[in-house]
Amino acid sequence: MVQEKIYLDNGASTRTDPRVVEAMLPYFTERFGNASSLHTYGEEAKEALAASRKSIADFINARPNEVVFTSSGTESNNLAIKGVAYANKDKGRHIIVSSIEHDCIINSCRWLEEQGFSVTYLPVDRYGSVNPETLRSSMRKDTILVSVMHANNEIGTIEPIVELGKICKESGVYFHTDACQSFGKLPIDVEKSNIDLMTINSHKVYGPKGVGALYVREGVKISPWLHGGGHEFGLRSSTENVSGIVGFAKAVELCSAELGTEPERLRGLQDEIIGSAEEISFAYLNGHRTLRLPNNVNLGFHGFEGEAITLMLKLNDSGIAVSTGSACSSNQAVNTPSHVLLAIGLNPVEARGALRITLGRYNTERDVDALIGALPSAVKSLRSISSIA
Repeated sequence: MVQEKIYLDNGASTRTDPRVVEAMLPYFTERFGNASSLHTYGEEAKEALAASRKSIADFINARPNEVVFTSSGTESNNLAIKGVAYANKDKGRHIIVSSIEHDCIINSCRWLEEQGFSVTYLPVDRYGSVNPETLRSSMRKDTILVSVMHANNEIGTIEPIVELGKICKESGVYFHTDACQSFGKLPIDVEKSNIDLMTINSHKVYGPKGVGALYVREGVKISPWLHGGGHEFGLRSSTENVSGIVGFAKAVELCSAELGTEPERLRGLQDEIIGSAEEISFAYLNGHRTLRLPNNVNLGFHGFEGEAITLMLKLNDSGIAVSTGSACSSNQAVNTPSHVLLAIGLNPVEARGALRITLGRYNTERDVDALIGALPSAVKSLRSISSIA
């Protein structure tokens, strides 16, 4: 009998929805033209591009010409951070980001520091939340950009971006947020939140990989990082991935239709997992209990943190796929502490490992029951840190 597989790593990537695949197929074989071409094939691609751009813009309350398509969330974050930094360096060279940003933000900032920019890394509380007053007090006359993610990719904590955006607007500083994890799960209005730039991507919302976007408010001064034929309003030269963009827009359309029901369904499953984990005496939850993404559960186990990889593999042997943190960091040394867990106050041993469970559209009560049934026995089989020579 073939063992049933259960996927609980939707924070890393999601299954492409069959309805998304169906929408994409004609753009591989029938409407395959280059959107920059002037003939009929090109016009078909151009129309699909425009319709997709409008669909995504409508979802975030933006104008279509403010949506710039890229290849990924990482590219969008690099374009936002580096593009704004270099376009505004005559005004100032100070940037503020939270200490728990995605690696592509942190590493972009470290690179900018090598180029002569100054970066302030905002501390967070034990739940991973940025205090708006800390941001206010960190502002300087030469501050040009603030970047704080909407929700953390590891621990799921939702940041107070409305308050942060208001402070930035009052200070005349651009505000960028990485919304890759929250996009499609939480409503995001760029106008109400005073967001100037926002990163989103496709493969976290049941769309294809290799497609992302950067919202750039009209009037924001930003420099391109890819130079060529001037595609995407001159900000991202490269022939557009029309089939992928069509799939991205279809995925957004489906998320929009489910926004009133799906987050609550996921939160119900999330509550069951957290409730079950609370029965394990040495288990603890990382991140805020309620101000967190509806699909995220991040668990640590006192005395067993070094065994997180082992625990993940034991669950994998049971057919259950989870992760030990950000997928983008999974190829790094397993003994490297998570910068997110360190930032919320865990010690280097505790920050070495946690179990990240991320639910999605295709998960059911049965999946959660299977996890709840497998987790206690998997944990019991672990060796405590004190027993490891």
